[in-house]
Amino acid sequence: METQSTYNYRVIRQFSIMTVVWGVVGMLVGVFIAAQLIWPELNLAPWLSYGRLRPLHTNAVIFAFGGSALFATSYYVVQRTCHAPLFSPALAAFTFWGWQAVIVLAAITLPLGYTSSKEYAELEWPIDILITLVWVSYAIVFFGTIAKRKTPHIYVANWFFGAFILTVALLHIVNSAAIPVSLWKSYSAYAGVQDAMVQWWYGHNAVGFFLTAGFLGMMYYFIPKQAERPVYSYRLSVVHFWSLIFTYMWAGPHHLHYTALPDWAQSVGMVFSLILLAPSWGGMINGMMTLSGAWHKLRTDPILKFLIVSLSFYGMSTFEGPMMSIKTVNALSHYTDWTIGHVHSGALGWVGMITIGSLYYLIPRLFGRTEMHSVRLITLHFWVATIGIVLYIAAMWIAGVMQGLMWRAVDPDGTLSYTFAESVKATYPYYMIRLLGGILYLSGMLIMAYNVWKTCVGHKPVDAPIPAVQPAHG
Repeated sequence: METQSTYNYRVIRQFSIMTVVWGVVGMLVGVFIAAQLIWPELNLAPWLSYGRLRPLHTNAVIFAFGGSALFATSYYVVQRTCHAPLFSPALAAFTFWGWQAVIVLAAITLPLGYTSSKEYAELEWPIDILITLVWVSYAIVFFGTIAKRKTPHIYVANWFFGAFILTVALLHIVNSAAIPVSLWKSYSAYAGVQDAMVQWWYGHNAVGFFLTAGFLGMMYYFIPKQAERPVYSYRLSVVHFWSLIFTYMWAGPHHLHYTALPDWAQSVGMVFSLILLAPSWGGMINGMMTLSGAWHKLRTDPILKFLIVSLSFYGMSTFEGPMMSIKTVNALSHYTDWTIGHVHSGALGWVGMITIGSLYYLIPRLFGRTEMHSVRLITLHFWVATIGIVLYIAAMWIAGVMQGLMWRAVDPDGTLSYTFAESVKATYPYYMIRLLGGILYLSGMLIMAYNVWKTCVGHKPVDAPIPAVQPAHG
């Protein structure tokens, strides 16, 4: 007989609050480095230079904000759908404190210039070891909870969370293999083009599993919950899962078009990127169609607005990505700000919006409230964030295409029509619009932080009871 009669919400509350905190911090750094690209004099000191703050921004928004959100929601969903408390509360607590330690160490070492120089994997080897310990503990807690479930069925959201946990473990261990030469310096175990190939196998699957599969786990739980409708097609969700996790693993080489990577490997990456369009849109359609019979709720429910608009950005980003992987398109887009626009349509639009919507659902329930302190502030947040995203990505799309066209333009005598400096000068107005978009998105996070604080303050944390008789899903 189960001795614990309530779910373990303590660690979920901790991760949820820190998601909001790190969201504000990470996006503030993003706004600052966007300003540095307009006003270089803002590079005030070596530790505040663009080159050091940019990896701090990416690590903060992906692993601090996104990671904390994934811990919080996966711990909530796995308990609710398995009707079992978290396996090993002590290990669950370690994952929280260990992950926060990783983030703080990143915030110290990256501005000081300690870096492996690998995209999304800049942290040096001692921190990599701590990440591994936290991640193994995470896997034990998550799969241990599934193993002691009281329901015969494993709900599809847990398949996505599980795949994300296992794949990120594999990616991290292989890509971070290094030879230490001092406490804060190491050299990659790979060299040259092999290092590039391993790095972008990791880099794109950080997108594919950390920033896609994990957040699809959120989508498959929180959209049906908020819409109060069953998943449109459970069969489609299973097809979505298997096709997505198989195909994503092979797409990494599209980051290395027109490099020293063998041409056949570049083509493999392109082909699998194009195939990815099908499972990605299958998942988007499944989420959208879950609102069948409930579309009217979008008028009055701002949480549902966040969740559904995130899916539209997911659909757009997963169309744009495969298109950019086509070599002829990539010849124009490579190394331009178009890529930055693509990344942020996925990051701000898909990852940010699905996270924010899920947290607005989650936080009141963790503190014994029926809803957030202010629904009007959620609506305000939605519109501020949406306008911010549109300004950001439109500016970067236009700037990117312009850059690509300027770089490849030649005069009749075969000389380049524009110097690189001219393309930088032409980009300035779009950098101003990007900065404005970023400020709006950050403002939305500050609105959320205030709303969360007002929701939590003065309210005692609540752990929900585990039902004696299990309904179909959490």
